[in-house]
Amino acid sequence: MHDAAAIERLRRKFQALTMVMDERMRRQWAAAEAIELAWGGVSSVAKATGLSRTTILSGIRELKLRESSQELPSPNIRRPGAGRKPLVESDPDLWDALDALVDPVTRGHPETPLRWTCKSTRNLAAELCRQGHPVSDRTVACLLYAAGYSLQANRKTLEGNGHPDRNAQFEHISQQVQRVQKRGQPVVSIDTKKKELVGDFKNPGQDWRPEDEPQKVRVHDFKDKDLGKAIPHGVYDMTNNQGWVSVGIDHDTAHFAANSIRQWWENMGQQRFPRASELMITADGGGSNNYRSRLWKVALQNLADQLDFKLKVCHFPPGTSKWNKIEHRLFSYITSNWRGQPLVNLATIVNLIASTTTMTGLLVQAALDTNIYETGIKVSNEEMARLRLTPCAFHGEWNYTIAPRKKSI
Repeated sequence: MHDAAAIERLRRKFQALTMVMDERMRRQWAAAEAIELAWGGVSSVAKATGLSRTTILSGIRELKLRESSQELPSPNIRRPGAGRKPLVESDPDLWDALDALVDPVTRGHPETPLRWTCKSTRNLAAELCRQGHPVSDRTVACLLYAAGYSLQANRKTLEGNGHPDRNAQFEHISQQVQRVQKRGQPVVSIDTKKKELVGDFKNPGQDWRPEDEPQKVRVHDFKDKDLGKAIPHGVYDMTNNQGWVSVGIDHDTAHFAANSIRQWWENMGQQRFPRASELMITADGGGSNNYRSRLWKVALQNLADQLDFKLKVCHFPPGTSKWNKIEHRLFSYITSNWRGQPLVNLATIVNLIASTTTMTGLLVQAALDTNIYETGIKVSNEEMARLRLTPCAFHGEWNYTIAPRKKSI
């Protein structure tokens, strides 16, 4: 080891040059200084620069190899395959653990597959470390950005206050979904997509076409009396990343929504869940599946009787429909798939929906529902009393189970 004065000179030189040197230059500069100092040079340079002895010895080997071969150095700082492997490779369960932390509060705009999280990367990193996944907050941020998340500021768009148990309901839904999925039972997210005018109307977005040959559409978006409108109601299988869409032509009623669920079960669900004894449904709080609607519960009772197993229903709190999984896992991709395509007829709408796919393997089936659904149906107290409806202890108006009625012999 050299004296303190020599080590201090090395330290000052290293501090002056380190900002203009890359990793390889620092390693080889330290190696050159160590060779110049001869005996004890490696230890002295390591003490002055903070570089490890292994790094300096690697630099010495590189310098000697260059002198013996007389070859120009490779432009790469490291040899191929060198360096630490990405954490997602060394810890393959890391992303699943992170996704499980973020997913219960995942948000998404219905027309874009962008997702974001309101949890801080520092808190997420701390929780991952507690779960046995050592990771920094910077790495968490990189993983989230790579998965399509980004930080978003608040935007004043809502009037009034949200329900005080909104977050508790989110957590309740997440817990119930996990419990049902662990039992191997189906969980679906349902909703009605925005109604679409049928005809050669302008559809937002762009499509590849020959230059100066845009698709010609009508100037005014007035409903065509002959073609009418399309009402897509979706059922998204949260376990298998599959979706079913019934395209209605009449009214968005509770019976229409229940029939869409039945169509999903007959065409997709029973093949995936041949031993199902229950079905969990997550839905928003309004529309045809309004949690206050008596007709919705009557339609579900009829569905439970037909399927012969119980239906477990969880509604999102009022004003939070965009948190429903179907919005950003199915509907957003359908909108992207038919962007710039005029929905000239019902067959076109069904085909465009059914051809929707994603890199993650989304599978979608669609069919036309030509049934006529009566509106203005009143449900009496006597009819409500015949329902086998059991409210949950936590917000029974949002969370309840409907069991099938015994069939008369």
